[in-house]
Amino acid sequence: MASVNTYILNNKEYPIEIIRKNNKNTYLRVKEGKIIVTTNYLTSSFTINKLIKDNTSFINKALLKDNQKKEDTSFKLFGITYDIVYGFPNTEIEDNKIYTKDEKTLNKYLSKYITNIYKERLDHYYNIFEEQIPIPNLKIRKMTSRWGVCNIKNHNVTLNSELSKYNIECLNYVIVHELSHFIHPNHSKNFWLQVSKYYPNYKEIRKYLKNT
Repeated sequence: MASVNTYILNNKEYPIEIIRKNNKNTYLRVKEGKIIVTTNYLTSSFTINKLIKDNTSFINKALLKDNQKKEDTSFKLFGITYDIVYGFPNTEIEDNKIYTKDEKTLNKYLSKYITNIYKERLDHYYNIFEEQIPIPNLKIRKMTSRWGVCNIKNHNVTLNSELSKYNIECLNYVIVHELSHFIHPNHSKNFWLQVSKYYPNYKEIRKYLKNT
């Protein structure tokens, strides 16, 4: 047997579902934006209301956390927005949806997935460069002022992890840009000619990234 009332937080109503069973104790939990009280048939409304009032702090935190989870149920990956569906044993990407177990599992999967894409793209452009350049060591990290960095001395090519949010052409351009620095360590006319050799429409992507 169940009855429903409402709970108000920040001018928003949340349902309170009261489930009566042959329980000895009374339990309160918050699930999917709903306050659920499970109790026995003899518990009075006064007792239930007092339970809710005494646990206001817990309820508020749980509801706000639940709201944040709802905001985080989408993810942008190489220019495509995916809906995240939690509760599945395996992580799979299918039809603009990412099915996964939980947030921790998703983050681990995406880290590996993104790294593999970055590595594949870097290997691809390294192999098509006709000029003699060193084998690049891939580094991925979040940067605030650069999309990529080429360290000629130790052969490191560092790519901004934020590139994974944009169309993959942005990643392609940045890779060509950084590999070209192995030949021209500056931004001279010859450098841009080198970039255009392997990425002819670099100006379009460069302008887009500058405005991002």
